[in-house]
Amino acid sequence: MTNIAFYSRFILLAGVVSVASVGCSQQAPRTPATYAASAKKAYDAANVEFEAHNWAESQALFREVKRKYSYSRFAQLAELRIADANFEQGKFADALREYKQFVHDHRADEKNVLYARSRMAEAQSNEIIDSVLMPAGEERDQAPVLDAYKELRGFLHDYPDVEESKHVRELLSGVVGRLVRHELYVARFYLARAKFDATVSRINFALRNYIDDSVDRSEADSATLEPEALLLLGETYLKMHRNDDAMAAFNRLIERHPSSGQSVQAKNYIALIPRGS
Repeated sequence: MTNIAFYSRFILLAGVVSVASVGCSQQAPRTPATYAASAKKAYDAANVEFEAHNWAESQALFREVKRKYSYSRFAQLAELRIADANFEQGKFADALREYKQFVHDHRADEKNVLYARSRMAEAQSNEIIDSVLMPAGEERDQAPVLDAYKELRGFLHDYPDVEESKHVRELLSGVVGRLVRHELYVARFYLARAKFDATVSRINFALRNYIDDSVDRSEADSATLEPEALLLLGETYLKMHRNDDAMAAFNRLIERHPSSGQSVQAKNYIALIPRGS
């Protein structure tokens, strides 16, 4: 009888535990709706820290969203916010890498890919750093500037008419200016050493690739630097005794930039060139 009583009591307790387990599972069922709600709650909490500029705290919380709710749309948004936090801290290389990864992983998300691409263009531009302790911009390695140029041009090629394009064009104007100034710096380096062919080659490269091929011919830097480039080109041709080519360069300058100071200089040079030369 003792054994029978023991087993009866064991079965009763097992039943109670089983019922309690069922009750607990019923209190917190894991459904798509609750999963999404929990993901949103976690994302919103991270976003509060982001909006307060608590970058490290927000990134830690966004990473938790990615880890715990990887199948929700909030995981994708968290990826962007992690990149945004690096961008806002001036960690442009890290932000650029994360935006690129987002574009690679989520090509179908057109809206957020566009956003990531615009931030990539800006991050690439911000990688070009000025400092009084460094040589003038035109004297430095231009690899970061070329990377920014390609990124900005790529964005405008793919998204010519979106709202972000105006700002990207402004960024491109500055980048084009840097590239042209570098080419003119190198051209003057060669000119000072009487390497005229190399001088002409660098000036024409700048005109053809960065000015004539400009996305927006009204860009301020291009408008300012083209007459400078054309005047230098004409002067170099004069030193080479290629008067017809010099005349062509000066006339192009006068036609395209009649109000520039360089236009006055070009007219003075033309007046000194012997006719029929």
